[in-house]
This record gives sequence, structure tokens and C-alpha cells, in this order.
Amino acid sequence: MSIQVTTRQVGDVSVIDVTGRITLGEGASTLRESIRDLVAKGNKKILLNLSDVSYIDSSGIGELVSGFTTVTNQGGVLRLLGLTKRVKDLLQITKLYTVFDVYDDETSAIRSFA
Repeated sequence: MSIQVTTRQVGDVSVIDVTGRITLGEGASTLRESIRDLVAKGNKKILLNLSDVSYIDSSGIGELVSGFTTVTNQGGVLRLLGLTKRVKDLLQITKLYTVFDVYDDETSAIRSFA
């Protein structure tokens, strides 16, 4: 299954809903383009909803870090929402869980941008 990315606005927060697998190739590049498009349009508050992501490989992890860096360098904030157990474990193993602000529910994640 390939990746599907949809973007929606909740107030001044851009929410990127990701479904599928973030892997080398199409998955990682689709995610990268979505984040860069939002930043290019001036969106500074980005919430990445990963609740429907079944798998992330090392390339996908690299894209998460790259996206975080891109948004941060432009003066924005990137936060993660709804990590599955597998993705959460992967972020803890790679010590990236401490880098990202991670939320379990969308309401508190949106409020955290205020």
C-alpha cells in the first residue's frame, strides 16, 4: 500500500493526515513535498497525523527529521499526532521521541500551538 496524504486547516494549524507506509521512494517524497508546500505557503503551525501509518522505514524517519528541520528553520513548529505503537517504539529506539512534541489526541495537539 502506498502513502496517501491529505491536508486540512483547523484554525491556523495545518493538519497533514498520512495513511499507509512512509518508505523509501514515493512515500517519503510525498511527505516531504507536502511539508515543503505548506511551509512555502507561509504555514508555520503543522501537525502531522500519523495515526493511520502502518510502517516507517529509515528513509521515512529521515523525512520526519528533515521536515522538522525545514519547518523549524522557517520559524515554524511541527508536531506529531497519534503514533501507533510500532512508530512510537521506533522513535524511542532512535531517541527521536525526545525531539518531537507528540500528542495522542487532536484537540490537545491543536491547543498546544496557542
